Amino acid sequence: MPSHPPLPLSRRNLLLAGAGAAVALGAASGPARAGGGRRPFGRYGSPAARRDPKTLYVDPHGRGDFTTVGAAVAAAAGSGWTLVVAPGTYRETVTVDATRTDTTWIGASEDPRDVVIVHDNAAGTPKPGGGTYGTSGSATVTTQADGFTARWITFANDWLRADHPGITGTQAVALKTQGDRSAFTHCRFLGHQDTLYADSPDLGVFARQFFAHCYVEGDVDFVFGRATAVFEHCHFRTLDRTDLASAPYGFVFAPSTAGANPRGYLVIRSRVSSEAPDGFYKLARPWVPSSDPTARPMLTVRETRLGPGIDAAAPYTNMRDAYPWQSMRFREYRNTGPGAAITVPENRPQLTEEEAAAHTRQAYLGDWRPRVQG
Repeated sequence: MPSHPPLPLSRRNLLLAGAGAAVALGAASGPARAGGGRRPFGRYGSPAARRDPKTLYVDPHGRGDFTTVGAAVAAAAGSGWTLVVAPGTYRETVTVDATRTDTTWIGASEDPRDVVIVHDNAAGTPKPGGGTYGTSGSATVTTQADGFTARWITFANDWLRADHPGITGTQAVALKTQGDRSAFTHCRFLGHQDTLYADSPDLGVFARQFFAHCYVEGDVDFVFGRATAVFEHCHFRTLDRTDLASAPYGFVFAPSTAGANPRGYLVIRSRVSSEAPDGFYKLARPWVPSSDPTARPMLTVRETRLGPGIDAAAPYTNMRDAYPWQSMRFREYRNTGPGAAITVPENRPQLTEEEAAAHTRQAYLGDWRPRVQG
């Protein structure tokens, strides 16, 4: 099959290409395994050779059951549906509500660069009926149901600050996921501020989520929320900024873990790289929302390579001085790379070997054993 045609050089297409994403996912620059052509759904069947009655096919060129992901979701009422999505760019917003449990989305080419779901709302974007979208409402895709799974999909929000200088609500979410047992493998999450919102449906629900072999990029708080989330073999990339003259440019993680939840974010065997100058990013800051002043954000980063973009001397900072990061649950263990250098020990709280035994995928996910694909 022919290789992908080059994209025109624009900020939007550069965002969708995802700086360093091909490297992050081990993907070559050549063709995907199951592109358009006569087999848009690759090895996953077709409407004429349906895998089972609960499999639906999405293709923007009309070769499937639906031309948009949203239309397929609307048709898939109840539990246990699979959506096989053909290569294409799907410019839409999609919500999987809480009734559509155990839903699976599969990028048919098995290359996340081929299947892109993207929109461009920000928190401050005016809504047609009045008001603005707010952070949650800005999400390109929202998944509220338990048991949601996605493989080989790109979730993107290509709203750009420079295009909207009059908007101050610059949060622009690519994916907001809230359900328990939510799993994402070989997916990309592209945006700037608040790219990936790993959350739960309400304060008393400790939703478990698993991200494996994923790529996430952004600048301000671009992985945030109160879920119990495990990130394994993932690549986080901080973006350069031309609108700021000095550090910090942003923060990778901003967990808002409920105080009663013994498990927050776990990052294991992953890496953090950067387009920005050395030391211009913080690893994390705690988010204590006004809706939950009792939150006690939790982040453990272990056996992960932190590149030079992370400020090694002061990797954590406060979001608000009333909630200092030192009073939160931030810990590290056996990290490597220039951004992990312990030059100011009091700024790099470390787990002991005994404590580290309690910070594993199995400990965080409990009786749930998500399928892991290398």
